[in-house]
Amino acid sequence: MNRRDFILTTSSGALFAAATSAHAEGDMPMQSPMAWTDENGLTRFLKVDTDPLTDEFEKYPRCPYCGMMRMQWSHTRHLIVYDNDTVDGTCSIHCAAISLSLNMDAGPKVIYAGDAGAEGDVKPLADVAQMSYVIDPSKPGTMSMVSKYAYADPAKAEAAAGEGASIVSFDDALRLAYAEMAEDTIMLRKRRGEKRKEMGGSN
Repeated sequence: MNRRDFILTTSSGALFAAATSAHAEGDMPMQSPMAWTDENGLTRFLKVDTDPLTDEFEKYPRCPYCGMMRMQWSHTRHLIVYDNDTVDGTCSIHCAAISLSLNMDAGPKVIYAGDAGAEGDVKPLADVAQMSYVIDPSKPGTMSMVSKYAYADPAKAEAAAGEGASIVSFDDALRLAYAEMAEDTIMLRKRRGEKRKEMGGSN
């Protein structure tokens, strides 16, 4: 960790940085929030990748938001390609929703999801714009209490949708992920806290 990063991780450093930033911004033309995030937003920490589908798991092995191995959850994983060619690989639509909210000024160029209806243990990716999401409250999902599996073949989505399940677009599945974020996060924090205690770690 370099000196600047260390300073910014301390409370006194944060106050110092805020004061310095306020002084500096007072000496320059006002910058819009959107222009500021273009230069300083979280996408600057993401990898620029113009060929994200090649060697995907080598480049994006773990979800950066929960640490889960993406190959293990290939049937629910997502891969977001932002319009500045930065890429974020997640384990689920839950964590994809986190990425999209944190990077609100970086428009997604394309979003891929694992095709839950495909053959094989490792599912191929498909463009979510062409996929159907099966929302099944009777089954837990990845990082969620309600499963949200994506299917490239509408017929397979229909076949997978049991009683009480619904079939929606990516946009509607994303809305549900956001709507359920609070309860899912409370559940996940509790589970992880219990797991840390079992492993002898701090909560």
